[in-house]
Amino acid sequence: MDERKLGVTTTTQNSISGSAVITGPVVMAGIVESLSLAPAPPIVTPRQVPPATSLFVNRTAELDRLQSVAAALRTSQAPGIVVLSGLGGVGKTQLVAQWAARVLEPSYPGGHLYADLEEGRRDGASDVGGVLAGFLRSLGVHPDFVPGELGERTALFRSVTAGRNTLVVVDNARQAAEVRPLVPAAGLLVVTSRTGLPGLVMDGAVAIALEPLDERAGVELVRSWHDVTDSGGAAETLVRLCGGLPLALRAVGEWLVRRPQLGLKDAVLALGVDGLPRSEDGTTSLDTVLEMAYEGLSDQARQLYRLFGCLPGTTATADLAAAAGVPAVEEAAGELLTAHLAVVVGSQDGPRRFRPHDVVRAHTRRVASVLPETDRRAVLRAVADFYVAAAAHADVLVLGAGRFRLQEFPEHSVEELSTGERMFTDRAAALEWLDAERGNLLALLRAAADERWDETVWRLCESLWALYDGRKHHLDSVEAHGLGIEAARRCGRADAEVRMRNQLARAHYGLGSFEEARNALAAAEPLLDQVTDTRLKGMIRETQGLVALASGAPEDAYALFAQALEANSARQDTHGVVVQSYNIAQSLLAAGRAQDALDVLSEARVTAVDARDDGMLPRIDLVQARALQRLNRLGPASEAAFRAAEQAHKWKQYVRLDRALSILSELATSTSDARLREACETKLRELHRGVGVTPGDGRDDRAV
Repeated sequence: MDERKLGVTTTTQNSISGSAVITGPVVMAGIVESLSLAPAPPIVTPRQVPPATSLFVNRTAELDRLQSVAAALRTSQAPGIVVLSGLGGVGKTQLVAQWAARVLEPSYPGGHLYADLEEGRRDGASDVGGVLAGFLRSLGVHPDFVPGELGERTALFRSVTAGRNTLVVVDNARQAAEVRPLVPAAGLLVVTSRTGLPGLVMDGAVAIALEPLDERAGVELVRSWHDVTDSGGAAETLVRLCGGLPLALRAVGEWLVRRPQLGLKDAVLALGVDGLPRSEDGTTSLDTVLEMAYEGLSDQARQLYRLFGCLPGTTATADLAAAAGVPAVEEAAGELLTAHLAVVVGSQDGPRRFRPHDVVRAHTRRVASVLPETDRRAVLRAVADFYVAAAAHADVLVLGAGRFRLQEFPEHSVEELSTGERMFTDRAAALEWLDAERGNLLALLRAAADERWDETVWRLCESLWALYDGRKHHLDSVEAHGLGIEAARRCGRADAEVRMRNQLARAHYGLGSFEEARNALAAAEPLLDQVTDTRLKGMIRETQGLVALASGAPEDAYALFAQALEANSARQDTHGVVVQSYNIAQSLLAAGRAQDALDVLSEARVTAVDARDDGMLPRIDLVQARALQRLNRLGPASEAAFRAAEQAHKWKQYVRLDRALSILSELATSTSDARLREACETKLRELHRGVGVTPGDGRDDRAV
């Protein structure tokens, strides 16, 4: 075959980026040295622990105890673990916040990480993998280099935190197993829980129980309120009736601030002689105080409070609340924040998200439960419509408008869905929005499935592929697409069911569960005769081919990719043709047919260039480099690897840039080209510093 058709020559001369011409490894090394990587983002040391409030008194003894424990743990070679247990509303999180703000800042320069496990809890299990992914990104790891599996994320987290003392605060843990992966390699893990977590104590954790405020401490807190009068021991009585719980006392304080004509005796009378009732498990219930606080809110704040009770998930943005009919959202949210009934969560770069305290959340649901069923369903419908439209817009930004989609484009634009600034404006922001809403979106899918809103379910699943595949949330994807399959089946959409089963298979493929992937694809086979768009058949064959290739059956993969190519050719889907040609070449290379792979890649590259499908060029050139290397044509192989590096650099495909430079370094070693090898190794070190990993971290080598 004419090597010029492959884009390489025996003299290692080739045109790169228009008129630039390279001749031999010396010039190639110079160009590698001059590749200017985007500077690593500024090192922002995370400070995620909730802020300390000014109204904090009477925990001096507890702060001293925590500090002495931390000081003792710092002398150990192993990271320290502290378990802070106590009733809901007793002030565990605020005590840790005060501790971090007053004492821990200089001791843990590696950063302060925070996660509330209750936010990602589903059916009792917490999303530890999602927490780790967020921690890694906060510590500077590029999202593309965050591994997909929990074990790999745990290992990378320990690698990243080694040598940098890091404080990790985890709220609302229920069992030791969900906390162990979050222990930093160096630093301190502080866990709050309503139980003592004896499993962690067996691991060497220091257990500290936080008791309610005693009478003296509680009275001091009460008397810290402004313009509150006391008489006849009302403060002592109020502390007793509130069970010494700071959350309850602050809620009463807010109730009084809104009623300047009243005093502490009036609050005592409002609580009643029995004070806070007891729950069935014997713990204190805050319902009485929360009911007082709720009744004292403005109309819009009460409406936002009820919305929290209707939401399937745990957080809400102003955009969502407005879509659900809450008026004056910012004012309503400010009122709940002032009353300590809600907190702000989320990154500074994204939209603000509001979340009620976990104790308050239970009360919001009880308040919402007395609403007429039609009203609650209307709110849920508005929430569902908002998320379906917003997720569809995010999907388009992340995966591009050219992606084959079954659903129609949303009726409302992103601007119409946004109450203030646009929710997201580019690919990165859209993916961050999806990730921040991940728990809410999965909770909505469950609720919509219960309501039999089948169109909502499968459409949302189709859009969420941008998130689940892009951020490797494969377990979420498995659950979501199980719901999507049932929804598509109920509404008689064979095409949607095929897509759901294919995306389910891709999730299993991402998890390495190849048998489950094959089962999902086999269930789609009988449906293919019912669909008219051949691209759906092509999707199934492509995924079957990927599973076969990963399972060590390259000849089977070749036959399946060939069918996928035929299906895409029938629809004149040029991008699909390029992708399947690339897949065919991979299977040929795996089968030991390197020259046949080169023949296919030659045509695929021409097609990609003509179609300006530039994103595929690094992938094609990487396989081409491997094929040429197998044929011991090291000069042309180096040229192909260089082209892959240059294109990956241009399109900011950092994982493929990593692979291309690694291959080029291997080839330089084989040809004893010290300068080119050093240039590649230097650039790899620069790349790894920029993406926050060490060589090899976060790389999936199933396909190049």
